[in-house]
Amino acid sequence: MTGTTGSTASTGSTASTRESGEAGETGAFPYKLVATDLDGTLLRSDDTVSERTREALAAATAAGSAHLVVTGRAVPWTRHILDELGYEGLAVCGQGAQLYDAGAHRLLTSVTLDRQVAGLALAKIEAEVGPLALAASRDGVDGDVLIGPGYRVLGQLKAVPFTDVAELWASPLTKMYIQHPELTDDELAAAARAAAGGLVSVVMAGEGIVEILPLGLSKATGLSLAARRLGVKAAETIAFGDMPNDIPMFAWSAHGVAMANAHEELKAVADEMTLSNEDDGIAVVLERLLG
Repeated sequence: MTGTTGSTASTGSTASTRESGEAGETGAFPYKLVATDLDGTLLRSDDTVSERTREALAAATAAGSAHLVVTGRAVPWTRHILDELGYEGLAVCGQGAQLYDAGAHRLLTSVTLDRQVAGLALAKIEAEVGPLALAASRDGVDGDVLIGPGYRVLGQLKAVPFTDVAELWASPLTKMYIQHPELTDDELAAAARAAAGGLVSVVMAGEGIVEILPLGLSKATGLSLAARRLGVKAAETIAFGDMPNDIPMFAWSAHGVAMANAHEELKAVADEMTLSNEDDGIAVVLERLLG
């Protein structure tokens, strides 16, 4: 699956696309950019992409569109996935903080979290909900993901344990992760926003994944930057996702497609629903649009 960055395709009416989702009837693929989240969207539960989805994305790129991965994972937790997929285009990582050239294995842009502000935000959140389990992503292509006492890591993602909170502030960070022993992810995200929403952005990106980001940063930030590099407009973009952190990406794009397994908050703002990530939901939509 090679990410393309140069070719484009003619588009149909944005308004009719948003209303009907049947732009494939025009006979030409209606979008110049296909933006896909990774976990729960493009990837199946075993971190693979089905052959059907690969073929649908290849057909879209052959029709002149570009495929762009837009993920909450920071580059160190993303690049091995992209390498295994044979993806060589741009990728938006770290909830929009990082723009990564997968073919060149090079970080093009990066936005870091102000550590003093993050420390103040954490203090405000813990004052409201009590002690938190912490983790953080250090900046850079090879930046470590630090995991503190009590923080639960899902899957086999590589992480470096720490015991002294001072270690978090020793080098630039892309983002922080917080967990609570009793609150649900949604409850923790809501409480964190209420306590520190004026200092940082807070998103729920998946099971056990509540993140603290630079204020105003979102997937839409990185997506818009990547789209400008590709010469593509928001009105020419279709986006696929499954979690609340995909809401800004849907708001920016012309058409947002939520997976059947998506969080209810994302379903509420989606332009259409498709099948789950396990059932080739992306392929179903692209095949229809390709006619």
